[in-house]
Amino acid sequence: MTSIELALVVLAYLLGAIPFGLIFSRWLAKRDPRKVGSGNIGATNAMRAGGKRVGLLTLLADIGKGSVAVALALSLHSTHAWFVPVVALAAFIGHIFPVYLRFRGGKGVATMFGVLLPWQPWLAVIAFVFWLLVLKLARYVSLASIIAGWSLPLAAWGLGLSRLEVLACLVFAVLMTQRHHANIRRLRAGTEPRVGERAAAEGKA
Repeated sequence: MTSIELALVVLAYLLGAIPFGLIFSRWLAKRDPRKVGSGNIGATNAMRAGGKRVGLLTLLADIGKGSVAVALALSLHSTHAWFVPVVALAAFIGHIFPVYLRFRGGKGVATMFGVLLPWQPWLAVIAFVFWLLVLKLARYVSLASIIAGWSLPLAAWGLGLSRLEVLACLVFAVLMTQRHHANIRRLRAGTEPRVGERAAAEGKA
């Protein structure tokens, strides 16, 4: 690993770790998303804290930071096959475990799409299609996100990508599922709110 490659991996993590949901919520709504709903800093909970504008800005920024990190890696034209997947993982992990917030971050869905767009756009399309279909049929954002995540390693394998790329997609799926552990419990209990419904209690949002 060259010093430039190492620096870019670290930069990708630091970019991914920027808590845009917290920044936009505080700036535009004077609220802290960590004290609202699920306490998550992602776009869905940021929307609860600050409204649709905050949610949309957070979504775009979380996608953008992943895309920027991977686009920088691709522009380097590294000869190492592992480099771009590692940068993609670094940005994704930065969002989930941000150093700025004592490693308590979001669930990684938007940033996952962000890293895929410049790197493996077909995987991004496949995951988005699964997300949209599950959301339309079941109306659970969490379930749609989890299934979209698990579509990635299967699609990567089916498209003949390298073992390292399949492994990176598997890490996306595993970590994203782990971050949805509370949602999974509510899905099993039948208490997870569907799209358009309000949680019975603020803490269950």
